[in-house]
Amino acid sequence: MRNDRKYNQLREVKITRNYTKYAEGSVLIEFGNTKVLCNASVEEKVPQFLHGKSQGWIHAEYNMLPRATHHRTQRDLVQGKINSRSQEISRLIGRSLRACIDLCKLGERQIIIDCDVIQADGGTRTASITGAYVALHDAINNLIERKLINNSPIKYQLAAVSVGIYNHETLLDLDYNEDSQCESDINVVMLDNLEIVEIQGTAEGLAFSRQELNNLLDLAEIGIKELLKKQTLALQS
Repeated sequence: MRNDRKYNQLREVKITRNYTKYAEGSVLIEFGNTKVLCNASVEEKVPQFLHGKSQGWIHAEYNMLPRATHHRTQRDLVQGKINSRSQEISRLIGRSLRACIDLCKLGERQIIIDCDVIQADGGTRTASITGAYVALHDAINNLIERKLINNSPIKYQLAAVSVGIYNHETLLDLDYNEDSQCESDINVVMLDNLEIVEIQGTAEGLAFSRQELNNLLDLAEIGIKELLKKQTLALQS
């Protein structure tokens, strides 16, 4: 039913490292027409609740720029309140990244990942997580080069992808048109050993069966493996 790719194919994925000048890790990631800028900043301090505990922290903040979509949205500052969707996705990105790193080996410092959606066409949270991992990897290498840590605290590679059921067909990496009309929408975060970090899923229309869920997870695994390869190639360039 797709004109541009098969049901089990990702959109064209492009990862551009060192996209900005000042951040310790900076990545522009593109999933088709979805484009997210991921900047990793190192701070030599930790949140109050970690003071004196000899471990670091990974924090993430997600934001969608006002004209990332078809219509301009107001900034949080203008609205005078925090966008609950952005807050929920920020927490998802942070949880995902903390699952792939040994925080004790990071030392008492914090790495903040800012994920700013420049252009949205579905899958912004999964693109953010996939790009944020590469930015985090570069920030860690920066710490090693400056001799602030001896070895990388990263334990696993990490990526995320969306899957769903659209017109009764299982699809990998949904774009906005598919995402906005799908019968079910699931975001899957996996490590490179294919263990699952998080699953976010809901039936938008028709409920789905256990077998359909298993099929969707199998499809997500195909996409995750491909994204892991793309991350590795980007980090080797």
